[in-house]
This record gives sequence, C-alpha cells and structure tokens, in this order.
Amino acid sequence: MRPVIPYVTAALLFGLGVYGVLRRRNAVLVLMAVELMLNAVNLVLVTADTTVKAVLPHSGQVFALFVIVLAAAEIGVGLAIVLQLYRLRASVTVDDVPLGEPVPAVAAGPASGRPDVEGAVR
Repeated sequence: MRPVIPYVTAALLFGLGVYGVLRRRNAVLVLMAVELMLNAVNLVLVTADTTVKAVLPHSGQVFALFVIVLAAAEIGVGLAIVLQLYRLRASVTVDDVPLGEPVPAVAAGPASGRPDVEGAVR
C-alpha cells in the first residue's frame, strides 16, 4: 500500500474541517467540521500504524479508538450546548453568542429596585 494516498486524503479532510470551523455560522455545522478533523487524525493514526513498524504493536489503532471516544463525548456535550442555545435564543448561529460577561443594565426611574417613599421595593 502506498501511504501517500491516505495522508493526502487526511490532509484534504483536515483542511475541509478547518475551513468549516472558520467559515460556518451554524453551530451544528461547526461540530460536523470538528468531526471531519478528528476523522482525518484517525486516518493518519491508522495509516501510520500500518506503515511504520513501531515498538508497540497496534498503537495507532488504539489511539484512534481513543479519538473516537473523545469525538463521541464532544458531540454529546456540544449538542447539549447547541440545544440549550437554541432554547434560549431560538437560533444556533455562532456569531450571536455573547463571549464576554453580561453588561449590567443601568435602570432609571421608579422601577429600578430602589426603595420607594414608604421603603418598599418595587
């Protein structure tokens, strides 16, 4: 087997995944692009395991299994975050997600939480 073909395929998959992460606005598509990058890494690990005779037998395949487990956990947590984001904002666009701390609104007037004349808070 010529190891050049799987390596080039993995590089193309990884490049497509990086493009998807950088260009997509939809959070689900960003997660799919991350999965493409993880599958490219799996392809490199298995190809290197079959072409290079390492000291540890089948070490690339074992690492590929760890990457698959990591990808499953990432999808579980990522989809939970996306569903919560959709419930709160009714949109899953990544550009609308606030990354900083929320700025407290300065309220003025009688409904601002200050005590009233009798001392009751409205």
